Amino acid sequence: MSEPAKTAEVLVIGAGPAGLAAAATLKRAGVSVEIIEQRPTIGGAIYRQPIDGVTPVAQPRAAKARFARLRRAAENIPIHHEQVFIAVDGDGWVVTENRRTGRIETRRPQAVIIATGAIEKVLPRPGWHLPGISTAGGLQVMMKETGRPPQGRVLLAGNGPLLFAVAAQMARLGNPPVAVVEAGAPFRAVAAGLQLFRFPRLLTESLGYMATLLTRRIPVLQATTVRDIRRTDDGFTVTLAGRDDRTREIIVDRVGLHDGIRPNDFALPSEGQPSPSHPLILHAGDGREALGAIAAEADGRKAAGQVIAALSGHAPRPEAMLAHMRTAQAVLDRIFAPASGASPFAALPDDTILCRCEGKTAGDLKRLVIGVDAPSEREIKHNGRFAMGACQGRFCAHNTAAFMAEIRPGQTIPAAENLAGRRWPVRPVPIDAMITAASSPIEPKDQ
Repeated sequence: MSEPAKTAEVLVIGAGPAGLAAAATLKRAGVSVEIIEQRPTIGGAIYRQPIDGVTPVAQPRAAKARFARLRRAAENIPIHHEQVFIAVDGDGWVVTENRRTGRIETRRPQAVIIATGAIEKVLPRPGWHLPGISTAGGLQVMMKETGRPPQGRVLLAGNGPLLFAVAAQMARLGNPPVAVVEAGAPFRAVAAGLQLFRFPRLLTESLGYMATLLTRRIPVLQATTVRDIRRTDDGFTVTLAGRDDRTREIIVDRVGLHDGIRPNDFALPSEGQPSPSHPLILHAGDGREALGAIAAEADGRKAAGQVIAALSGHAPRPEAMLAHMRTAQAVLDRIFAPASGASPFAALPDDTILCRCEGKTAGDLKRLVIGVDAPSEREIKHNGRFAMGACQGRFCAHNTAAFMAEIRPGQTIPAAENLAGRRWPVRPVPIDAMITAASSPIEPKDQ
């Protein structure tokens, strides 16, 4: 490895709301801290910054204020941009790849706070893997970076409040979606909806999105799911199924799918107490529990408090906001609960893609797992090639495990994290970066 330079007491991985809040809390306590961030800018996905020369997309006033406060609090904290977290190795070194120099860098802090955010969930449907089909969150990030909406006729479909946020942002940029297809029936969930009055900030933001949808007359098809997506001469023909299982077709140029979020924690080192040769490791924010930006900030402060307590020997202070936002998330879950009780995996055709990296289908998995003996995680990954591709299971492991539970009811099913495994490098690393690691000096700190 490279000859290490003097390292801060704490390294924070990720400059989203959790990472920034953690670093700012540590700085105020007099703890030396640095941030590792894989992008050229701070903010994470929720506060994604535009590329140079682009006018920022309008954000809710409260969200803008939260990010402005975080940015001020994190001023003068060293941030190493365009660096990818690779591992905490067996000797306690934090290993990163500097994408600017193509070199491996190593640091040895007393504590590491991993705040890698959430990953978007997309359920498999026939045609979901086709070019031109993306995640709704991906469309949102594109708008934040470019200041432009996706072009053509766009359909947003799946489940959850993000669909409404993306639809409103598209409308404000001049190209509203042709429809929002929502598996739940949020407008009918009156009792649960009234609970939002307990969370004024969330209610205000939600009402703003809904007002935009109503004034722009964007259709919202409740209790409806995407049955399949087919490429045709006119674009994509999307078959929609309602609660009564009656179907209809809609033709569009692009589809944004979204079925919720989950922690982006695949292959990350586990949380653990320090030893003479190993740092304290904590997870924070949506990477630990996906509850949204407000909760992520609170969780970042909580993780920082735990580090401060470990360094000082004092008990950490409690963080009440987390419980509050956990309750808010439970309310949203009730509002957007899918109207159909049927499993989304129950009727998948055999040719439905489960693993995009390797092109593996539902039929491939059936042939692998149906039989007398249940295959091990290793057999599923190495023989079946599921969770074996470049993403290492980030996008297919959960769906693979859920589909296995559907086709092998009552039997022990490997957990998604076991399919993916814990290993390093966490992300693919160029071979030449590893080869040249021994002669790679740490770059000066970025501000």
